[in-house]
Amino acid sequence: MVNTYTQIHIHTILAVQNRLSLIQLAWKDELFKYITGIVQNSGINS
Repeated sequence: MVNTYTQIHIHTILAVQNRLSLIQLAWKDELFKYITGIVQNSGINS
């Protein structure tokens, strides 16, 4: 199987019991930037 290409997409959803909103707006953007940095630095392609 020459030139075989495999791609796996993983979608992660984080939720707490009763769908309480625990991420405060004051630090929401910084949290998402932090998570994005972790994903990018681990060599994962999107």
